[in-house]
Amino acid sequence: HYPDSIRRTKELEKQGILFVGTGVSGGEEGARYGPSLMPGGHPEAWPHIKDIFQAISAKSGDEPCCDWVGENGAGHYVKMVHNGIEYGDMQLICEAYSLLRTVLGLSNDKCADVFDEWNKGSLDSYLIEITANILRYKDTKDGKGDADTPSLVDKIMDRAQQKGTGKWTVGTSLDMGVPVTLISEAVFARMLSSMKEERVRASEKLSGPSSEFKGNAADFIEAVRQALYASKIVSYAQGYMLFREAAKEYNWNLNYGGIALMWRGGCIIRSAFLGDIRDAFTNDPELENLLLSPYFKKEVAGCSEGWREAVAVAARQGVPIPAFMTALAFFDGYRSATLPANLLQAQRDYFGAHTYERVDKKVGEYFHTNWTGTGGDITSNAYAA
Repeated sequence: HYPDSIRRTKELEKQGILFVGTGVSGGEEGARYGPSLMPGGHPEAWPHIKDIFQAISAKSGDEPCCDWVGENGAGHYVKMVHNGIEYGDMQLICEAYSLLRTVLGLSNDKCADVFDEWNKGSLDSYLIEITANILRYKDTKDGKGDADTPSLVDKIMDRAQQKGTGKWTVGTSLDMGVPVTLISEAVFARMLSSMKEERVRASEKLSGPSSEFKGNAADFIEAVRQALYASKIVSYAQGYMLFREAAKEYNWNLNYGGIALMWRGGCIIRSAFLGDIRDAFTNDPELENLLLSPYFKKEVAGCSEGWREAVAVAARQGVPIPAFMTALAFFDGYRSATLPANLLQAQRDYFGAHTYERVDKKVGEYFHTNWTGTGGDITSNAYAA
Protein backbone atom coordinates (compact mmCIF):
# COMPACT_ATOMS: atom_id res chain seq x y z
CA HIS A 1 0.00 0.00 0.00
CA TYR A 2 1.31 3.48 -0.82
CA PRO A 3 1.47 4.67 2.84
CA ASP A 4 3.92 1.82 3.48
CA SER A 5 6.09 3.05 0.61
CA ILE A 6 6.05 6.58 2.04
CA ARG A 7 7.15 5.23 5.42
CA ARG A 8 9.79 2.89 4.01
CA THR A 9 11.35 5.60 1.84
CA LYS A 10 11.83 7.83 4.87
CA GLU A 11 13.03 5.09 7.22
CA LEU A 12 15.50 3.53 4.78
CA GLU A 13 16.93 6.88 3.72
CA LYS A 14 18.23 7.25 7.28
CA GLN A 15 20.18 4.02 6.75
CA GLY A 16 21.62 5.16 3.42
CA ILE A 17 19.28 2.94 1.38
CA LEU A 18 17.42 4.29 -1.66
CA PHE A 19 14.01 2.63 -1.53
CA VAL A 20 11.95 2.00 -4.68
CA GLY A 21 8.29 0.95 -4.58
CA THR A 22 7.03 -0.07 -8.01
CA GLY A 23 3.49 -0.64 -9.17
CA VAL A 24 3.30 -3.52 -11.65
CA SER A 25 0.40 -4.33 -13.98
CA GLY A 26 -0.02 -6.87 -16.73
CA GLY A 27 -1.07 -10.21 -15.29
CA GLU A 28 0.33 -13.40 -16.79
CA GLU A 29 0.89 -11.85 -20.22
CA GLY A 30 2.77 -8.93 -18.69
CA ALA A 31 4.98 -11.31 -16.75
CA ARG A 32 5.97 -13.07 -19.97
CA TYR A 33 6.20 -10.21 -22.44
CA GLY A 34 6.68 -7.09 -20.32
CA PRO A 35 4.44 -5.29 -17.83
CA SER A 36 3.58 -1.68 -17.20
CA LEU A 37 5.92 -0.46 -14.45
CA MET A 38 5.18 2.51 -12.19
CA PRO A 39 8.27 3.16 -10.02
CA GLY A 40 8.34 5.64 -7.16
CA GLY A 41 10.45 6.11 -4.05
CA HIS A 42 13.73 7.92 -3.53
CA PRO A 43 14.44 10.05 -6.65
CA GLU A 44 18.17 9.34 -6.49
CA ALA A 45 17.46 5.65 -7.11
CA TRP A 46 15.99 6.17 -10.58
CA PRO A 47 19.25 6.67 -12.54
CA HIS A 48 20.52 3.35 -11.13
CA ILE A 49 17.52 1.30 -12.28
CA LYS A 50 16.11 3.25 -15.23
CA ASP A 51 17.76 1.27 -18.04
CA ILE A 52 16.83 -2.08 -16.50
CA PHE A 53 13.21 -1.16 -15.77
CA GLN A 54 12.58 0.38 -19.17
CA ALA A 55 14.23 -2.57 -20.93
CA ILE A 56 11.98 -5.16 -19.28
CA SER A 57 8.76 -3.13 -19.44
CA ALA A 58 6.12 -3.36 -22.14
CA LYS A 59 6.48 -1.03 -25.12
CA SER A 60 3.95 1.21 -26.83
CA GLY A 61 5.50 1.64 -30.24
CA ASP A 62 9.11 2.42 -29.38
CA GLU A 63 8.30 4.00 -26.02
CA PRO A 64 8.69 2.02 -22.78
CA CYS A 65 5.60 1.77 -20.57
CA CYS A 66 7.70 2.79 -17.60
CA ASP A 67 8.95 6.10 -16.27
CA TRP A 68 9.65 7.66 -12.91
CA VAL A 69 6.33 8.49 -11.26
CA GLY A 70 7.37 10.49 -8.22
CA GLU A 71 8.67 10.59 -4.68
CA ASN A 72 8.14 7.96 -1.94
CA GLY A 73 4.69 6.35 -2.39
CA ALA A 74 3.78 7.90 -5.75
CA GLY A 75 4.40 4.73 -7.76
CA HIS A 76 2.17 2.56 -5.62
CA TYR A 77 -0.44 5.33 -5.43
CA VAL A 78 -0.68 5.49 -9.23
CA LYS A 79 -0.91 1.70 -9.35
CA MET A 80 -3.72 1.78 -6.78
CA VAL A 81 -5.73 4.27 -8.82
CA HIS A 82 -4.96 2.23 -11.95
CA ASN A 83 -6.61 -0.74 -10.25
CA GLY A 84 -9.57 1.39 -9.20
CA ILE A 85 -10.04 2.52 -12.80
CA GLU A 86 -9.76 -1.13 -13.82
CA TYR A 87 -12.67 -1.91 -11.47
CA GLY A 88 -14.65 0.83 -13.21
CA ASP A 89 -13.79 -0.32 -16.73
CA MET A 90 -14.79 -3.90 -15.95
CA GLN A 91 -18.07 -2.87 -14.33
CA LEU A 92 -18.97 -0.63 -17.27
CA ILE A 93 -18.33 -3.45 -19.73
CA CYS A 94 -20.43 -5.82 -17.64
CA GLU A 95 -23.29 -3.32 -17.59
CA ALA A 96 -23.11 -2.91 -21.37
CA TYR A 97 -23.18 -6.71 -21.70
CA SER A 98 -26.17 -6.88 -19.35
CA LEU A 99 -28.11 -4.34 -21.44
CA LEU A 100 -27.41 -6.23 -24.66
CA ARG A 101 -28.48 -9.52 -23.10
CA THR A 102 -31.41 -8.34 -20.97
CA VAL A 103 -32.98 -5.59 -23.06
CA LEU A 104 -32.26 -6.91 -26.57
CA GLY A 105 -32.01 -10.62 -25.75
CA LEU A 106 -28.81 -11.03 -27.78
CA SER A 107 -26.96 -14.34 -27.55
CA ASN A 108 -23.44 -14.41 -26.19
CA ASP A 109 -22.10 -14.92 -29.72
CA LYS A 110 -24.02 -11.86 -30.95
CA CYS A 111 -22.76 -9.85 -27.97
CA ALA A 112 -19.22 -10.93 -28.87
CA ASP A 113 -19.76 -9.59 -32.39
CA VAL A 114 -20.85 -6.25 -30.92
CA PHE A 115 -17.76 -6.02 -28.70
CA ASP A 116 -15.54 -6.94 -31.63
CA GLU A 117 -17.04 -4.08 -33.61
CA TRP A 118 -16.61 -1.66 -30.71
CA ASN A 119 -12.98 -2.71 -30.42
CA LYS A 120 -12.33 -1.24 -33.87
CA GLY A 121 -13.10 2.30 -32.72
CA SER A 122 -12.75 4.60 -29.71
CA LEU A 123 -13.31 1.71 -27.27
CA ASP A 124 -10.32 -0.25 -28.62
CA SER A 125 -8.82 -1.88 -25.51
CA TYR A 126 -7.55 -5.10 -23.98
CA LEU A 127 -10.64 -5.51 -21.79
CA ILE A 128 -13.06 -5.11 -24.72
CA GLU A 129 -10.97 -7.61 -26.70
CA ILE A 130 -10.98 -10.28 -24.01
CA THR A 131 -14.69 -9.73 -23.34
CA ALA A 132 -15.48 -10.80 -26.91
CA ASN A 133 -13.21 -13.83 -26.48
CA ILE A 134 -14.88 -14.80 -23.20
CA LEU A 135 -18.39 -14.53 -24.64
CA ARG A 136 -17.48 -16.86 -27.53
CA TYR A 137 -15.84 -19.48 -25.31
CA LYS A 138 -18.01 -22.60 -25.04
CA ASP A 139 -18.43 -24.87 -22.05
CA THR A 140 -16.33 -27.61 -23.63
CA LYS A 141 -12.83 -28.93 -23.08
CA ASP A 142 -11.34 -26.83 -25.89
CA GLY A 143 -13.78 -23.93 -25.64
CA LYS A 144 -15.21 -24.62 -29.08
CA GLY A 145 -18.70 -25.49 -30.26
CA ASP A 146 -21.59 -24.35 -32.41
CA ALA A 147 -24.29 -21.77 -31.72
CA ASP A 148 -26.26 -24.28 -29.63
CA THR A 149 -23.31 -25.17 -27.38
CA PRO A 150 -23.67 -23.54 -23.94
CA SER A 151 -21.30 -20.66 -23.22
CA LEU A 152 -18.90 -21.04 -20.33
CA VAL A 153 -19.72 -17.54 -19.05
CA ASP A 154 -23.30 -18.66 -18.36
CA LYS A 155 -21.98 -21.40 -16.07
CA ILE A 156 -19.87 -19.02 -13.97
CA MET A 157 -21.38 -17.93 -10.66
CA ASP A 158 -22.32 -14.23 -10.66
CA ARG A 159 -20.41 -13.59 -7.45
CA ALA A 160 -17.47 -11.23 -8.06
CA GLN A 161 -14.40 -11.28 -5.84
CA GLN A 162 -11.88 -8.54 -5.11
CA LYS A 163 -8.44 -8.13 -3.56
CA GLY A 164 -8.93 -4.69 -2.03
CA THR A 165 -7.19 -2.13 -4.24
CA GLY A 166 -10.56 -0.80 -5.41
CA LYS A 167 -11.58 -0.30 -1.79
CA TRP A 168 -8.26 1.44 -1.12
CA THR A 169 -8.98 3.85 -3.97
CA VAL A 170 -12.46 4.61 -2.66
CA GLY A 171 -11.19 5.06 0.90
CA THR A 172 -8.49 7.46 -0.27
CA SER A 173 -11.03 9.44 -2.30
CA LEU A 174 -13.19 9.88 0.81
CA ASP A 175 -10.19 10.97 2.88
CA MET A 176 -9.22 13.53 0.24
CA GLY A 177 -12.75 14.73 -0.51
CA VAL A 178 -12.69 13.70 -4.18
CA PRO A 179 -15.99 12.35 -5.61
CA VAL A 180 -14.71 9.18 -7.29
CA THR A 181 -18.27 7.97 -7.71
CA LEU A 182 -17.85 5.49 -10.54
CA ILE A 183 -15.09 3.43 -8.94
CA SER A 184 -17.11 3.49 -5.71
CA GLU A 185 -20.15 2.05 -7.48
CA ALA A 186 -17.96 -0.58 -9.14
CA VAL A 187 -16.74 -1.70 -5.71
CA PHE A 188 -20.28 -1.69 -4.31
CA ALA A 189 -21.51 -3.69 -7.31
CA ARG A 190 -19.02 -6.44 -6.46
CA MET A 191 -20.22 -6.38 -2.86
CA LEU A 192 -23.84 -6.66 -3.97
CA SER A 193 -22.96 -9.54 -6.29
CA SER A 194 -21.47 -11.42 -3.34
CA MET A 195 -24.91 -11.44 -1.68
CA LYS A 196 -25.98 -14.19 -4.08
CA GLU A 197 -28.21 -16.23 -1.78
CA GLU A 198 -29.96 -13.14 -0.41
CA ARG A 199 -30.48 -11.78 -3.93
CA VAL A 200 -32.08 -15.06 -4.99
CA ARG A 201 -34.50 -14.86 -2.05
CA ALA A 202 -35.24 -11.20 -2.80
CA SER A 203 -35.92 -11.99 -6.48
CA GLU A 204 -38.76 -14.26 -5.39
CA LYS A 205 -40.43 -11.52 -3.33
CA LEU A 206 -39.65 -8.19 -5.01
CA SER A 207 -41.09 -7.23 -8.38
CA GLY A 208 -39.94 -4.69 -10.96
CA PRO A 209 -40.91 -3.31 -14.37
CA SER A 210 -42.09 -5.80 -16.97
CA SER A 211 -42.20 -3.53 -20.01
CA GLU A 212 -40.91 -4.84 -23.32
CA PHE A 213 -38.34 -2.92 -25.35
CA LYS A 214 -39.94 -1.75 -28.59
CA GLY A 215 -37.16 0.40 -30.00
CA ASN A 216 -34.70 -0.24 -32.81
CA ALA A 217 -32.03 -2.76 -31.82
CA ALA A 218 -29.22 -1.19 -33.86
CA ASP A 219 -29.98 2.26 -32.43
CA PHE A 220 -29.96 0.88 -28.90
CA ILE A 221 -26.63 -0.89 -29.43
CA GLU A 222 -25.18 2.45 -30.51
CA ALA A 223 -26.72 4.12 -27.45
CA VAL A 224 -25.04 1.55 -25.20
CA ARG A 225 -21.72 2.14 -26.95
CA GLN A 226 -22.03 5.86 -26.37
CA ALA A 227 -22.96 5.31 -22.73
CA LEU A 228 -19.96 3.03 -22.25
CA TYR A 229 -17.54 5.47 -23.88
CA ALA A 230 -18.84 8.57 -22.08
CA SER A 231 -18.89 6.78 -18.72
CA LYS A 232 -15.32 5.59 -19.30
CA ILE A 233 -14.23 9.19 -19.88
CA VAL A 234 -15.88 10.21 -16.59
CA SER A 235 -14.14 7.37 -14.75
CA TYR A 236 -10.70 8.44 -15.95
CA ALA A 237 -11.51 12.09 -15.25
CA GLN A 238 -12.32 11.14 -11.66
CA GLY A 239 -9.12 9.11 -11.37
CA TYR A 240 -7.08 12.07 -12.54
CA MET A 241 -8.90 14.30 -10.05
CA LEU A 242 -7.58 11.95 -7.37
CA PHE A 243 -4.05 12.21 -8.80
CA ARG A 244 -4.19 16.00 -8.68
CA GLU A 245 -5.36 16.04 -5.06
CA ALA A 246 -2.74 13.49 -4.00
CA ALA A 247 -0.02 15.56 -5.69
CA LYS A 248 -1.04 18.51 -3.51
CA GLU A 249 -1.31 16.38 -0.37
CA TYR A 250 2.07 14.67 -0.71
CA ASN A 251 3.95 17.29 -2.73
CA TRP A 252 4.37 14.96 -5.71
CA ASN A 253 5.27 16.27 -9.16
CA LEU A 254 3.17 13.86 -11.22
CA ASN A 255 3.43 13.76 -15.01
CA TYR A 256 -0.22 13.18 -15.92
CA GLY A 257 0.39 12.60 -19.61
CA GLY A 258 3.31 10.32 -18.77
CA ILE A 259 1.09 8.20 -16.53
CA ALA A 260 -1.30 7.63 -19.43
CA LEU A 261 1.65 6.57 -21.60
CA MET A 262 2.79 4.06 -18.96
CA TRP A 263 -0.64 2.44 -19.23
CA ARG A 264 -0.63 2.22 -23.04
CA GLY A 265 0.93 -1.24 -23.05
CA GLY A 266 1.41 -4.21 -20.76
CA CYS A 267 -1.29 -3.36 -18.24
CA ILE A 268 -4.90 -4.52 -17.93
CA ILE A 269 -6.46 -1.15 -18.81
CA ARG A 270 -4.29 -0.60 -21.89
CA SER A 271 -6.24 1.05 -24.68
CA ALA A 272 -5.96 3.45 -27.60
CA PHE A 273 -8.01 5.88 -25.50
CA LEU A 274 -4.99 6.51 -23.25
CA GLY A 275 -3.18 8.21 -26.11
CA ASP A 276 -5.97 10.80 -26.18
CA ILE A 277 -5.46 11.41 -22.45
CA ARG A 278 -1.73 11.90 -22.96
CA ASP A 279 -2.44 14.35 -25.79
CA ALA A 280 -4.89 16.30 -23.60
CA PHE A 281 -2.26 16.88 -20.90
CA THR A 282 0.49 17.49 -23.46
CA ASN A 283 -1.61 20.24 -25.01
CA ASP A 284 -2.48 21.69 -21.59
CA PRO A 285 -0.27 20.53 -18.67
CA GLU A 286 -2.40 22.62 -16.28
CA LEU A 287 -5.68 21.05 -17.45
CA GLU A 288 -8.06 21.27 -14.49
CA ASN A 289 -10.19 18.29 -15.46
CA LEU A 290 -10.11 15.82 -18.33
CA LEU A 291 -13.75 16.65 -19.12
CA LEU A 292 -12.71 20.23 -19.88
CA SER A 293 -10.19 19.36 -22.58
CA PRO A 294 -11.47 20.35 -26.04
CA TYR A 295 -11.19 16.78 -27.32
CA PHE A 296 -13.05 15.04 -24.49
CA LYS A 297 -15.58 17.84 -24.22
CA LYS A 298 -16.49 17.16 -27.86
CA GLU A 299 -16.48 13.37 -27.39
CA VAL A 300 -18.84 13.47 -24.40
CA ALA A 301 -21.17 15.91 -26.15
CA GLY A 302 -21.37 13.51 -29.09
CA CYS A 303 -22.39 10.68 -26.75
CA SER A 304 -24.89 12.59 -24.63
CA GLU A 305 -28.08 11.55 -26.39
CA GLY A 306 -27.26 7.84 -26.51
CA TRP A 307 -25.87 7.86 -22.97
CA ARG A 308 -29.11 9.29 -21.59
CA GLU A 309 -31.22 6.94 -23.69
CA ALA A 310 -29.37 3.85 -22.45
CA VAL A 311 -29.75 4.95 -18.82
CA ALA A 312 -33.45 5.77 -19.32
CA VAL A 313 -34.19 2.41 -20.94
CA ALA A 314 -32.38 0.57 -18.15
CA ALA A 315 -34.38 2.46 -15.51
CA ARG A 316 -37.68 1.76 -17.27
CA GLN A 317 -36.86 -1.93 -17.59
CA GLY A 318 -35.32 -2.39 -14.16
CA VAL A 319 -31.83 -3.32 -15.35
CA PRO A 320 -29.19 -2.38 -12.74
CA ILE A 321 -26.45 -0.23 -14.28
CA PRO A 322 -25.03 1.67 -11.29
CA ALA A 323 -21.78 2.73 -12.99
CA PHE A 324 -23.52 4.16 -16.08
CA MET A 325 -26.00 5.99 -13.87
CA THR A 326 -23.49 7.46 -11.43
CA ALA A 327 -21.25 8.58 -14.31
CA LEU A 328 -24.14 10.52 -15.84
CA ALA A 329 -25.15 11.96 -12.46
CA PHE A 330 -21.57 13.10 -11.83
CA PHE A 331 -21.34 14.69 -15.27
CA ASP A 332 -24.59 16.59 -14.79
CA GLY A 333 -23.52 17.65 -11.31
CA TYR A 334 -20.07 18.76 -12.45
CA ARG A 335 -21.50 20.91 -15.24
CA SER A 336 -24.05 22.56 -12.90
CA ALA A 337 -23.16 26.02 -11.59
CA THR A 338 -25.85 25.63 -8.93
CA LEU A 339 -26.70 22.52 -6.89
CA PRO A 340 -29.31 22.03 -4.13
CA ALA A 341 -26.56 21.98 -1.49
CA ASN A 342 -27.84 25.40 -0.36
CA LEU A 343 -30.90 23.67 1.13
CA LEU A 344 -28.69 20.95 2.60
CA GLN A 345 -26.51 23.52 4.34
CA ALA A 346 -29.61 25.32 5.64
CA GLN A 347 -30.82 22.02 7.11
CA ARG A 348 -27.45 21.49 8.80
CA ASP A 349 -27.58 24.97 10.27
CA TYR A 350 -31.19 24.45 11.41
CA PHE A 351 -30.60 21.28 13.43
CA GLY A 352 -26.92 21.62 14.32
CA ALA A 353 -25.91 25.29 14.01
CA HIS A 354 -23.33 24.30 11.40
CA THR A 355 -23.46 27.76 9.71
CA TYR A 356 -23.51 28.61 6.01
CA GLU A 357 -21.93 30.96 3.50
CA ARG A 358 -23.97 33.51 1.55
CA VAL A 359 -23.78 34.04 -2.21
CA ASP A 360 -23.89 37.81 -1.66
CA LYS A 361 -21.00 37.86 0.81
CA LYS A 362 -17.27 37.12 0.72
CA VAL A 363 -16.29 33.44 0.40
CA GLY A 364 -15.13 32.09 3.75
CA GLU A 365 -17.48 34.30 5.80
CA TYR A 366 -19.95 32.15 7.76
CA PHE A 367 -23.40 32.92 9.13
CA HIS A 368 -25.87 31.28 11.49
CA THR A 369 -29.63 31.78 11.69
CA ASN A 370 -31.75 31.18 14.77
CA TRP A 371 -34.38 29.35 12.67
CA THR A 372 -36.80 28.50 15.50
CA GLY A 373 -36.35 31.54 17.68
CA THR A 374 -35.38 29.30 20.57
CA GLY A 375 -31.77 28.61 19.61
CA GLY A 376 -28.65 30.54 20.52
CA ASP A 377 -25.61 32.05 18.86
CA ILE A 378 -23.24 29.11 19.43
CA THR A 379 -22.18 27.40 16.20
CA SER A 380 -20.53 24.10 15.30
CA ASN A 381 -17.34 23.73 13.31
CA ALA A 382 -17.14 21.59 10.16
CA TYR A 383 -15.07 21.22 7.02
CA ALA A 384 -15.80 21.54 3.32
CA ALA A 385 -15.12 18.31 1.44
